[in-house]
Amino acid sequence: MSSPPRPSIASRLPHALPMWSLQLPALALVLLVALQGLGSQAWWAVLLAAAGLIAAVLSAVHHAEVVAHRVGEPFGTLVLALAVTVIEVALIVSLMLAGGASASALARDTVFAAVMIVCNGVVGLCLLVGGIRHGVLAFRVEGTSPSLAVLAALCTLTLVLPVFTTSTPGPTFSGPQLAFAGVVSLALYGVFVFVQTVRHRDYFLPADAQDLADASAHAEPPSAAVAWVALSLLMVCLVGVVGLAKTLAPSLEAGVSALGAPQSLVGVLVALLVLLPETWAAVRAAAHNRLQTSLNLAIGSALASIGLTIPAVAVLSLFYPHPLVLGLDASAIVMLVLTFMVGTLTLGRGRATVLQGAVHLVLFAVFLFLAVFP
Repeated sequence: MSSPPRPSIASRLPHALPMWSLQLPALALVLLVALQGLGSQAWWAVLLAAAGLIAAVLSAVHHAEVVAHRVGEPFGTLVLALAVTVIEVALIVSLMLAGGASASALARDTVFAAVMIVCNGVVGLCLLVGGIRHGVLAFRVEGTSPSLAVLAALCTLTLVLPVFTTSTPGPTFSGPQLAFAGVVSLALYGVFVFVQTVRHRDYFLPADAQDLADASAHAEPPSAAVAWVALSLLMVCLVGVVGLAKTLAPSLEAGVSALGAPQSLVGVLVALLVLLPETWAAVRAAAHNRLQTSLNLAIGSALASIGLTIPAVAVLSLFYPHPLVLGLDASAIVMLVLTFMVGTLTLGRGRATVLQGAVHLVLFAVFLFLAVFP
């Protein structure tokens, strides 16, 4: 007797990819293309860009979860972090080439904002939401502490050390120093990915047996074909997220100027928009008592941001006629040191509550306040 025919890809798609998840990426791209032709930032254009951004974020998180369900943890969180960061780096490079000397500090501002947003905003929000719903949250110290150590080393070597080097004036690296920083950043990030996905993958899985049971209590994983479709749509969504965030930037810049705030605040706001997919995915995981997944995504995103941006900037320096400003000012260095001190205490015990979440959110509020009132 012949075996029954396998269902077609089209018949399997609705089970993992509902119609709205197929329509929203196309809507975001259509809005992005349509808004590119507008010479002015009318209020209705801003509303359309914001609506398209929200649609792209919701769809991106869904498709990332489909891919994560297929490949398992921690590969799923790595896919979303890498996808967002690669597009973010491309955006930084294009803006620097187009901005000239005024964009010399763009890479520094973007990376620093990403680290502050992730380590204080995203982590704090995840701990607060998860702690309110589940009390004490568990995670693996074996995975979180080494990840935070890599992030602290990368931030210090690339954002703090340029302030104290003497080969060039100002908070900049010389050519050899920048090349060495790029190689070191890429090497450390490569080792982190190897440890996370191959050598010690179990360190980044849920912390206890109950969490493992919860993580495996889903429906049957989607097929490889459905996962590839979801991955393709994820990339489309992320292009829409970054493109629409860039479209909103002039309106944000006008609003910042009207407030009399520093223009560096625009970079912070754009970073907040670009990191929306990762933030939403991390908070959803924490709400379902999967804090390890949230931390994998949060810290992994910050590592990908700095580990890929600095090598890209090092290559860009060969064609960029202006010195690249990488060193932070004194107040930013204080915030960075305080963030890693508190992060070490939070992630060094394997359990956390709403109190740690509140502390990180206060630090995030201080970062935003200083961005407006330096």
